[in-house]
Amino acid sequence: MAEESRNAGILRDSDITRCIIGAAVEVHRELGPGFLESVYEQALAVEFALRGVAFVRQTPIPLFYRDHQIGEHRLDFLVEEKIIVELKAVEAVDNVHSAIVRSYLKATGLADGLILNFATMPLTVKRVRRERAFEASDLQR
Repeated sequence: MAEESRNAGILRDSDITRCIIGAAVEVHRELGPGFLESVYEQALAVEFALRGVAFVRQTPIPLFYRDHQIGEHRLDFLVEEKIIVELKAVEAVDNVHSAIVRSYLKATGLADGLILNFATMPLTVKRVRRERAFEASDLQR
């Protein structure tokens, strides 16, 4: 499994993260690269269910600007109400994919996400952590 990380290290919920990655590796091992993202999403949902992982698929999250809802996005997976899982079937995970996941983290108030790219050999896993909030105390350093 190829791993990339903007912030090297383990996400806060490492047990859940390992379970998610294990399920994704199993799906990738069974199906291999070359399918549409929706096929991997369906297979991963089956694998999560078989492993007893609590998840919600295509959960909508409202997007706000100045207290006005301006749209919504659907997360591929929200696992254990803690980790956003974004699926890809692309040649390579790009910086824009990480930026998108960070925006989902900000919109949900969650801290950790995973990008799983099923189009690569081996499976690419990218851990994404929400950047810490800017605080007034930072000005005094």
